[in-house]
Amino acid sequence: MSTEPRIHTPGALSGEDELERSLRPRRLEDFVGQETLREQLGVSLQAAVARGEPLDHVLLAGPPGLGKTSLAQIIAAELGAPFVQTAGPALERKGDIAALLTALEPGSVFFVDEIHRLNRALEETFYPAMEDRQLPITIGQGAGARVVTLELPPFTLVGATTRTGLLTTPLRDRFGIQHRLEVYAPADLATIVHRSAGILGVRLEDEGALAIASRSRGTPRVANRLLRRVRDWAEVRGSGVVTADAADEALTLLEVDALGLDRLDREILAALCTTFAGGPVGLTTLAIAVGEEPDTIEDVYEPYLLQRGLLRRTPRGRAAAPRAYEHLGLEPPGDQALFS
Repeated sequence: MSTEPRIHTPGALSGEDELERSLRPRRLEDFVGQETLREQLGVSLQAAVARGEPLDHVLLAGPPGLGKTSLAQIIAAELGAPFVQTAGPALERKGDIAALLTALEPGSVFFVDEIHRLNRALEETFYPAMEDRQLPITIGQGAGARVVTLELPPFTLVGATTRTGLLTTPLRDRFGIQHRLEVYAPADLATIVHRSAGILGVRLEDEGALAIASRSRGTPRVANRLLRRVRDWAEVRGSGVVTADAADEALTLLEVDALGLDRLDREILAALCTTFAGGPVGLTTLAIAVGEEPDTIEDVYEPYLLQRGLLRRTPRGRAAAPRAYEHLGLEPPGDQALFS
């Protein structure tokens, strides 16, 4: 039984994607942070292995870049099971789902990323597969159509989502294990940066790791990306060692400020503060103003701006918080001062 990952996604992985995969933890003991989740998942995995049964279906929720895909791969590794990966948007027909499910080896971990983007008409295909390991298939059309039920091998479905609220209740309730990943503390991110530096062969000082961690938006994916860029700067313009000063200069060049905001973060805040006089303004209008997709702003940028108290969501749209004016060096209007 092969445990090599099979990935059902269009196109080949880029060099950056391959490098990102090389930095992923392979076992649960190597996964940094999310202590409660790790302990609970560890118990579930040990129990499943002891019983010789597949793990119950798992739903992993949380903002992008926190390790949902890594955890799905770790689950497969801990179970010694084959890992098959796809994404909600890649499943366009019931035949796509049927082809993947019927090809699973016994005990496989079937990972569906962005499961909230699964077409609602296709979602029901998963219901009997998850509950009874059966796949009803309609053969023929009209009055002559008949339903044939295929038996599926035991498997574990791991779904990942950044927007739990978009999942229907029937689908969400079929996941026996549900976890939410939270943003990481700087100390945990510094540990992750040290581990990644060791894999990449980067000479890294503790202060350099903390400088990167403090600007990584609480996200391991961002921390690893910044580490690679700081490494480039240290090799080209520095001594080759990632010190606190090297990290500060490299991140300044990358337009990542002390709060971890990049250029688009600041453009969003500037549009709210100046163009729209503090808001509130609708998400679509704000997205047009900064030249970005509404979903990207809502899923990628907005959670961190909310967390840092720079942006407010109101019934009438997004509004700048007083801290946004302070961070941009702007004077808040009189009505904004009321919220300080």
